Amino acid sequence: MTSSQPALRVCGLAKSFTVHAQGGLSLPVLCDVSLSVSPGECLALVGPSGAGKSTLLRSLYGNYRADSGSIRVRQDNIWTELVGAEPRTVLDVRHRTMGFVSQFLRVIPRVSAVDVVAEPLLRRGTDADEARRRAEFLLGMLGIPARLWSLPPATFSGGEQQRVNIARSLIVDYPILLLDEPTASLDAANRDGVVELIRQRRDAGAAIVGIFHDTYVRDAVATRLHEVLPPAQPAGVSP
Repeated sequence: MTSSQPALRVCGLAKSFTVHAQGGLSLPVLCDVSLSVSPGECLALVGPSGAGKSTLLRSLYGNYRADSGSIRVRQDNIWTELVGAEPRTVLDVRHRTMGFVSQFLRVIPRVSAVDVVAEPLLRRGTDADEARRRAEFLLGMLGIPARLWSLPPATFSGGEQQRVNIARSLIVDYPILLLDEPTASLDAANRDGVVELIRQRRDAGAAIVGIFHDTYVRDAVATRLHEVLPPAQPAGVSP
């Protein structure tokens, strides 16, 4: 179910990187990006390779600091501005409102898979037994066999690690979800399980922004497309 009130609103966003190997040249990656996403929508970012889609997601999450513009998130029924926000504000939004699924799992080597997945719930004060039960449910739903739950994900295959990553990111019912190629390393069967989870979150009212190079996945979950185009580059620099 979609809502007319956006959960995420981006206006005039710009981001560039400094290329020290070229004498401190400023390389624009995002220029005047504007979009909005409401609860119950899944906005798929499309555009050529190198257009800045992943940079946009990382800027929304606060991994990259935007040069200018506005990223506003609806939290506690008020707008919170993330561009220029204090780190504690960004961390609070991540903790309570915005989840992120990247293509890579970074965990402490000896922590078990079930504890990796349960950790976001534990941080929010959920009872340990309930957090573990929900973690086990998600791991099972994503095809991770019970014999692996007590093992550290560092020993898993790439596809298994990605499913642990997805379970960890989806265990909390975040109002906003950012998805960066969530099915990139999965086979067809496990891909379909992730697609179903994304649909469930979307239909339950999450506002989702994602990159889906797999057209099957994009067609299955997206409600709208947003084209990201590369900005004009300085003279002598290839896009």
